[in-house]
Amino acid sequence: MNPIMLLLSTLSLVAGTITTLTSHHWILAWIGLEINTIAIMPLMVMNHHPRAIEASTKYFLTQASASALLLFSCTLNAWTTGQWTITSPSNFISLVLSLTLMTKMGLAPMHFWLPEVLQGINLTTGLIISTWQKIAPLTLLLQISHLINLDLTLLIAIMSSLAAGWGGMNQTQLRKIMAFSSIGHLAWTIIIIKFDSSMALFNFLIYIILSTAMFSSLIFLSATKMSDLSSSTTKSPTITSLTLLTLLSLAGLPPLTGFSPKLFIILELIKQNIFSLSAMILLTSLLTLFFYLRLSYILSLTLPPGMPHLSTVWRIPHPPMILLAPLTTSATLLLPLSTTLMLIIQV
Repeated sequence: MNPIMLLLSTLSLVAGTITTLTSHHWILAWIGLEINTIAIMPLMVMNHHPRAIEASTKYFLTQASASALLLFSCTLNAWTTGQWTITSPSNFISLVLSLTLMTKMGLAPMHFWLPEVLQGINLTTGLIISTWQKIAPLTLLLQISHLINLDLTLLIAIMSSLAAGWGGMNQTQLRKIMAFSSIGHLAWTIIIIKFDSSMALFNFLIYIILSTAMFSSLIFLSATKMSDLSSSTTKSPTITSLTLLTLLSLAGLPPLTGFSPKLFIILELIKQNIFSLSAMILLTSLLTLFFYLRLSYILSLTLPPGMPHLSTVWRIPHPPMILLAPLTTSATLLLPLSTTLMLIIQV
């Protein structure tokens, strides 16, 4: 890809997100979301492959439909209330807006586009769609969280957790597995957003750290299928071990970083006397735990046939990953600092 086009696309992504984050007006927020959508398109099609074209088309149609519904809802809200401020939609409009923003984030039952899109693009662009592209819609959702229907958020959270578990269980493509992992983590974010928005933001930040570390490890290992993971030890034993820990952290197992937001969310739900919902979200998370452990087993306890003949793989140059060490460290060792991070976010 032309370096100038790459720079323009990256700057446009940053500008679109900042526009949405700093806006108090629905039109400016909509413009920021549209800039984000347009800026990611050149990055998605830079491989010049029919699968990438198909993925970018699906992404564009889904995001354009959600943006059209968002603009229609904002206009109807301005006609009803007489103002364009983000924090003042009516009850019905807030219901439509929340569904629109959840569609942009890829929550169930509006999640079908996300695995297909991630499967058709490279790992770097998949990382951007899984993390950066969700910041703007989640920020708008946090701003109207006090008006969101509670039953709707709880239903979508349970459906997203179920869809993530059942969808990722029989997958062999790592990009699709990461897409379902994204849906599952966002389910934990949505389920607590009505009770404590700062905790939802904390969970999302931990998810960004974990996903960035996992995608960076996959990029380093050049792994896009499960079979690639089985031979990753011959490429880099150290990165393979760190990838294993990152996977367990994504699964939310103690004493790794991914355990802290799940613990805080469950404690908050119990404090709100929602015991049945706490049990349901924990049980549905067992489905996602299955395919995380499946990946961990393939990564650590299987060896490819002809292992001694693969010694030449060590001499293949790897792409420079300067941030891989701090990312994997943060993805595994932040549990003791979780309370401090929560206090910083609340301030």
